[in-house]
Formats: sequence, C-alpha cells, structure tokens
Amino acid sequence: MLSAKNLFQEILDDDESFRLFCSIAASGESQGGWENGRIAALVPESQRALAPRITRHGADEDKHGRIFNALLKKRGLTPAEVPGDTDYTMLLERHGIGLAHARLGREEPLTERDIITYLAHSRVTEQRASEQMRLLRKYFADHPDLGRAVKMISNDEDNHLAYCHEELLRFAAAGHGRTIQRILRECALAEIRVYRDVSLAVMDHMGRILGWSRARAAVLAAGIHAVYAYERAVGWRRMVSLAPPERRDALGGPAVPAPEFA
Repeated sequence: MLSAKNLFQEILDDDESFRLFCSIAASGESQGGWENGRIAALVPESQRALAPRITRHGADEDKHGRIFNALLKKRGLTPAEVPGDTDYTMLLERHGIGLAHARLGREEPLTERDIITYLAHSRVTEQRASEQMRLLRKYFADHPDLGRAVKMISNDEDNHLAYCHEELLRFAAAGHGRTIQRILRECALAEIRVYRDVSLAVMDHMGRILGWSRARAAVLAAGIHAVYAYERAVGWRRMVSLAPPERRDALGGPAVPAPEFA
C-alpha cells in the first residue's frame, strides 16, 4: 500500500536514499543557520532587542544540521552532494523570496523593512517545516534512531513558527500590517511552487535510487501536483494568517543542545 509512512520507511531503510534524505535536510538547515547568524549580526539599531532571538533561531538551525549529519555518521555514511534541483533554500532565493545571500554577505546594517521581510519569509517556511516534522513525529517518534531527533526538531520548528507570529504581530501593531500581508502572500505563493518543484525533484532522485517503476513514480508525481493544486487554490492561506501563539517568547532562552547519537 502506498502511504506517506510506507514511503518514508522505504527511504529510511535504504542506505543511499537515507543518505540523500539526510544530506538534503542537513544542507538546508545549515544554510538557515548561516542566514540567521548574518541577520542577527546586521539587525538595525531600532530592532537590536530581536538579535538574541534571531541568534537562537540560527543556533537551532545549525543544531538540526548537525543532528542529520550525526544520523548519517551513526549508519557509517558520509554526506552526499545535494542536487541543485532539491536545494529549497537557494531556489526560494532565486524567486526573490527572503533576503539574498549577497545582501547578507555585506557588512551593511539591515533596515526595518528587511527584518519584516525576514520574519514574513520565515513565517511561511517555518509553517512548512513544522508540518513536515509533525508528520515525521507522527510516524517515527518511537523509532530507535530517529525518534529523539524528530521530536527535538519538531519542537524547535513549532517554537520558530510561534516566534514569527509573535514578532510579525508586533510589527503589524506598529503600523506595518499591509506590508506584512503583501509580503506574506508573495512568499506563500512562491513557496508552494518551489515546494512542488523540489518535491518532484526529490522523488525523482529517490525513485532512481530505489528502482521505482514508472507507474509508481507517476502516482507520486500526480499526488504532488494535486497538493500543489489545493495549495494554489486555498491552502496557501494557512501560511499568511497571523494569530497570537500559545507559546509566548518561544525563542527567549538559550538553544537546547543536540542529543548524542552513539
């Protein structure tokens, strides 16, 4: 039976597909860590109070990258080269979403508008990350190797999403509501296209590794296109709403250390 759990299980059971899965995840998290670190260093004076939270966000992303690399090491695997068509972070940048790496590489303070752009971009992408990790937690929370990693990363992603809601609501109350909604909509519509393209690319690479039949690959591709059609019609709206989070000041403390994977 073709189900999300069976699909993930098949990928996790094979060394080469697991290697690619963890490598893609580790690369994306590491990029996020670098981006947040640079944003924290370049925060404008008017928003310096945000810097510790942005730093914590980056530390969490770095930790997630280390966790995925540790899972590889535990199975005696080395990181694989990440195919360009699976690089979610860089593909979003090419669509003009978020703050460009070239901008973050300069020693020039960001503007308040840049911070709003960063938070709006993060609110959209953290929605996706939170949903993906909840799915993995649903199926693999008790897995002997993945369980602790999945639960920790899922909790962190929920914290990141709560933080984005809280800070964007603060900016909205200060008069930036229309700007925030416009940027959120642009980010959400671009993200669902990139997510579709990356999902198709990942499934194509996995299919070659695992020897999937054309029929099975076609069914999976059709499912990805169906999700995109739903998100393009109405699903994107869940990425642009803002509400006071249950978790307040979710990034107000130090990052929790990564677990040991012996």
